Amino acid sequence: MVVTLRPIPGIPLVRPRDDLAKLLILACEHQGILPAPGDVLVVAQKVVSKAEARYVDLATVMPSARAQSLAAEVEKDPRLVEVILGESRRVVRRRPGVLIVEHRLGFVMANAGVDRSNVDPKAGAEPVLLLPRDPDGSAAHLLARLSAHFGKKLAVIVSDSWGRAWRHGTVGIALGAAGLPAVLDLRGRPDLFGHDLRVSQTGFADEIASAASVLMGQAAEATPAVLVSGLSWSAPSTPASALLRPPEEDLFR
Repeated sequence: MVVTLRPIPGIPLVRPRDDLAKLLILACEHQGILPAPGDVLVVAQKVVSKAEARYVDLATVMPSARAQSLAAEVEKDPRLVEVILGESRRVVRRRPGVLIVEHRLGFVMANAGVDRSNVDPKAGAEPVLLLPRDPDGSAAHLLARLSAHFGKKLAVIVSDSWGRAWRHGTVGIALGAAGLPAVLDLRGRPDLFGHDLRVSQTGFADEIASAASVLMGQAAEATPAVLVSGLSWSAPSTPASALLRPPEEDLFR
């Protein structure tokens, strides 16, 4: 198997209510990129959120007493903490400079994904960007538009960059997925020596997102989409929400 990753240049700065699928299609056509059956388009969460107008202007936020108290503990802007709490089910860990929460979608992450980096200053006096309301739904919408236009069976991943509990550095992960199995269950298959695998499950969508993030970068690279070619799978499609470990199986929360 030979897998190739190709960045899609020429995507303009995405504004609220932009037709992101159309922008991706135009960028592919301008660059002469014709997706093949089975190709996976990895799209950065940030441009999805921008197109979906997931902005909040901190200048309009009135922090609650809870947000003010928590902000003092973690040494963050109380208005930002208010927005984070509004996107969260609960606070998991906190200390000065760090606020780990369970996002309303089930993700355990820093700051509920609320971000100030690479945010268009024209979006408000003090704009911050939230995660998409439904990342799997966002991926499915893009997939429907792209597959219909190109006439090919494709897949889409909405990716984000996360830190990890036991290691330094961020890696790409799949927030949303459509058209592929987010998790590959290898349990019951034999290993090299004929022993049945008992617990092996592969975070297939996360692995693809992580590979694409090498080309996307984290700063001013302006590469929000990468086309991944050469992969194959036989398992049915499952959304990225399938990657979330249920609380009763999580020994570390």
